[in-house]
Amino acid sequence: MNTGDLPARCGFRVLVPGEDRPIRGIFTGDLLSWAMGRAKEGDAWFTVMGNVNTVAVASLADCACIVLCHGAVLDSVAGQRAAENGVLVFATHLPEFEASLALAKAMGL
Repeated sequence: MNTGDLPARCGFRVLVPGEDRPIRGIFTGDLLSWAMGRAKEGDAWFTVMGNVNTVAVASLADCACIVLCHGAVLDSVAGQRAAENGVLVFATHLPEFEASLALAKAMGL
């Protein structure tokens, strides 16, 4: 499954578009230091943290994308930095667990 499939298959809304990337796994969590050490290359990262530090961690971990959950907002600096660094960002009103589960089901996990 690729990031370009997320809007149609999971109902996620595109906040910052970018290059279509394969999704290899799922990481769910809001603690940035935890994500920095545990998110893997190609993970879709589910969080409520919509700030520039989240974008930096996603870029460092080479996540496939960030999915902001619970209707969390991406701040303008983070949006600009995501676009500059090619970090795709999606949004959903679903809680992190339900959004992660939607992707897992779409991936056949």
